[in-house]
Amino acid sequence: MEPKDTISDGPAPEDGPGTRSVAETPVPEKPVAEPPVTEPAPEAAPVAEPEAVRVTAPEPAPATAPEPVAAPVAKRPRGRTALLVLAAAVLGIAGGTAVGYDVQAGRAPTPLPALSQPGLAYPAKALPPGKAPDPLPVSQDRRVRTDGDLRKLVIGRPAGWSDDDSSLLDLSDGWVAPDVYARSSYEKEGAMYEYFLEYDIRRVAGAAWKRGQYRTAEIHLVQFGSGTVQGAQDFVEGQLAYMPGSEIGAGNIGDAIKGSGNGRYYLYEVDRKPGYLPSYHARATVYRGDIAADIHLYDTVPISKKDIRTLAERQLERL
Repeated sequence: MEPKDTISDGPAPEDGPGTRSVAETPVPEKPVAEPPVTEPAPEAAPVAEPEAVRVTAPEPAPATAPEPVAAPVAKRPRGRTALLVLAAAVLGIAGGTAVGYDVQAGRAPTPLPALSQPGLAYPAKALPPGKAPDPLPVSQDRRVRTDGDLRKLVIGRPAGWSDDDSSLLDLSDGWVAPDVYARSSYEKEGAMYEYFLEYDIRRVAGAAWKRGQYRTAEIHLVQFGSGTVQGAQDFVEGQLAYMPGSEIGAGNIGDAIKGSGNGRYYLYEVDRKPGYLPSYHARATVYRGDIAADIHLYDTVPISKKDIRTLAERQLERL
């Protein structure tokens, strides 16, 4: 709105000094208050609705010229060569066997040689009378000695001793059955008897003596096979091997029997049990040829090395 410059009612007054005409007096314009401009409220941001997950297919690769594909090569089955070789071997063996049987069946039977062949005797021709060698004397022919009465090779009873009728061995005739010898002389009797059978035990001869009230002696000659040496040697070496042990042996290495080269004698540790007299034990073992000698001494008082050594040396000399 524009302001009014003049007032139309009545005549205008005269101008006096110091007065101003109304028309000349400016009327200050009042500012017209304009209505406040209100800014529109900001609109809420639109809420995005969930969209379905889209799966986009990969873009196709640009078409290129296909490369030539090599023809597949068939793999060789494993083991086929081995099976072929095995089959050929089996067929070869079967064929060779069949041919061999056929050839053998067509041949004439070959007579077997006679059981008695006197032509193999040596020398081919008999020596003229008077030139044949004399047989070995008994002192040199061990087989003649050992093939005789084995009981005669047991040493004679020493002076001051008598036959021991209380012995566990039945020595009424001088012979001992191998099973009785194994049962009465060894702790593992079953295993020892099997050992004797395996090594072809032949026979056992022996003697049992006593002196005084408690000292006793037992001597056994064990013969193996027919003229074999290995049986007696293995037996004695087996006994000597376990003798140094303290469980079933003497607990020491013993002493060598003079002149034997393979025999030894031992003194055992004293065996003391409550309520019993102490028990002392000595043993000697040696072999000659196919015969093994096994000698034992028992007493309730200590046994000297001389006692067992004397019996062993005498028996060795007799063999």
